[in-house]
Order: sequence, then C-alpha cells, then structure tokens
Amino acid sequence: MTSDDDLTRIGISLPDTLLRQFDEILDVREYRSRSEGVRDAIRIYNINYQWQSDTKSQRKGVFTMVYDYTQGNLLTTLTNIRNSNTDLIKVSLQRQVTRNRRLEIFIVQGESARLKTLFEQLNALKEFESVRMTTVALDK
Repeated sequence: MTSDDDLTRIGISLPDTLLRQFDEILDVREYRSRSEGVRDAIRIYNINYQWQSDTKSQRKGVFTMVYDYTQGNLLTTLTNIRNSNTDLIKVSLQRQVTRNRRLEIFIVQGESARLKTLFEQLNALKEFESVRMTTVALDK
C-alpha cells in the first residue's frame, strides 16, 4: 500500500461519457475511490507498455480479437496473416458471438519484436472492434 507521503495529486479532464463508464466499472469492481481506480488503470497501462516495448526476449502469450467477419476482405486478410506467421501463431481459436461478430484468439510464441509487429498489423485492421495482447517473457 502507498502511504500518503508517497502520493502526488494530479488533475485530469475527461468527457462526461468516459467518466460515467469509468465510474460504473469502479462500482462493479468495488473500488473505494476514483484515485484507486486510476492508479490501477495506470499500473495496467505501464505493464502493457513494458510488454510492447520489450524487443529482445522470447515471449509467450495470447492475442484476443473481436471483429465483424462480414466486413470487406477481413477473412482473407486474417487467413493470409495466419499463414504468413505460422512460426509465431501456435494455435488459433474462433467462436461466433453474435450473428456477425466473432471472437478469435491466437496463442503465440516468439521474439517479442516480431510479436509486436504482428500485434500492430492486427491492430491496424479497421474491421477489428478490439485487439488485445497479453504476453510474458520466457527468459525471466
């Protein structure tokens, strides 16, 4: 736990809708204050940045994508991505979640710089509703 002496106050400006969504999450997760939620969110952001900025280690992880598979040439694009990254993508799982939406998971392993490139390639696809990456270093 952080003592009061270690804390720094900051001020932030947020759109009302974003703040309302954040407050709803804080309520569901039973945070005692916005400050506690913001600290947790910043910790998660920092961890994600560290994962993405590590370019030297071997990593294992999961990429999670949600998308509308009826959009444009998305299925062809995804097939090409899978086929050109078989050394990184160890398993690909897909599940339809609504009539047009699909959840897809890649279990990945490889050099972190190459995983980051793959993640950025997926993240750049405008048809994706969400792309998330969680990885861990193998050499720690």
